[in-house]
Amino acid sequence: MAVPESHGAQTEQEHVFIERLGSVMAQAGVPPMAARVWARLLVSESGVMTSAELAEALEVSQPSISGAIRFLSQLGFVRRERVPRTRKDRYRITDNVWETVLTLRNESLDGWKSALQYGSDSYGADTQIGRRLGDAVDFFDFVQRDMRGLIARWREYQRAELGQESVN
Repeated sequence: MAVPESHGAQTEQEHVFIERLGSVMAQAGVPPMAARVWARLLVSESGVMTSAELAEALEVSQPSISGAIRFLSQLGFVRRERVPRTRKDRYRITDNVWETVLTLRNESLDGWKSALQYGSDSYGADTQIGRRLGDAVDFFDFVQRDMRGLIARWREYQRAELGQESVN
């Protein structure tokens, strides 16, 4: 059932969805307000809202929205853009957000690998510690290669099966 676009008070359907997805995301470590803001953007028809609209819809303060948006921006879930002919910002769900998030997460493993490689080299591959750290480096190499392949397969699936072109 379609929900009409509203940036004001939430419908019951929106409320239930926002709280349900927010709870799942919070259990996965996302701050609860960021999870609620993300869920609210997902159920806005345009995928774009200002902080005032988000605050009104979620019945929270604008400063709490600001912190949530900062967190979501760092993850690559949303991007800030200027409202034309105003000094206001609005927040838009990133194009191909799931692909973007997975790509950013995959790239973030480089830091882990670098630190683990340093440790492995420092302790030496002939020690138990060095082998343990080296195994972790190998694991992250495997995960990164597999994730790059998964994203490439997703793009091919979008093109071939869904008739969509990836914007990334």
